[in-house]
Amino acid sequence: MSLVFRYLPSPVGRLTIVAGDTGLRAVLWVNDNPRRVVLGEMREDPANRFLDQAEAELRDYFAGRRTTFDVPLDFRGTPFQVAVWRALTQIPFGETRSYGDIARQLGNAAAVRAVGAANGRNPVSIIAPCHRVIGASGKLTGFAGGLEAKAWLLHHEARGALL
Repeated sequence: MSLVFRYLPSPVGRLTIVAGDTGLRAVLWVNDNPRRVVLGEMREDPANRFLDQAEAELRDYFAGRRTTFDVPLDFRGTPFQVAVWRALTQIPFGETRSYGDIARQLGNAAAVRAVGAANGRNPVSIIAPCHRVIGASGKLTGFAGGLEAKAWLLHHEARGALL
């Protein structure tokens, strides 16, 4: 299994997009530790179809032309983590959910903390929109890209939802 990456400038800082053999593996923030979500050596690749698709879709998202993503995702984690990450992809553009909402969606209302931990290990920020998960009180909570980036993404989507 080879991992390839590419840098992508964005309104929320430089992102590093990472792909494996079957799909996008990660979207990393500028100060992100790749070992948080990616295990293995990576090499830069200017011509990978998954990176091409992810880059095009992210550019469209930031330009306000895209509200969903189609790039194949190659989630690697425990079955519970993968279930949480898949649940993230079902949160509609411009909407938010609480950790409790996700836990209930997965059929285990008591798993709020476990949902939070899995959310914190989400490898594909923005595309599996963990920024759309907020605290039960409505407050913004931890985010690998920082709370400023999370607020920017939510504001961007709120503007897009009004167009």
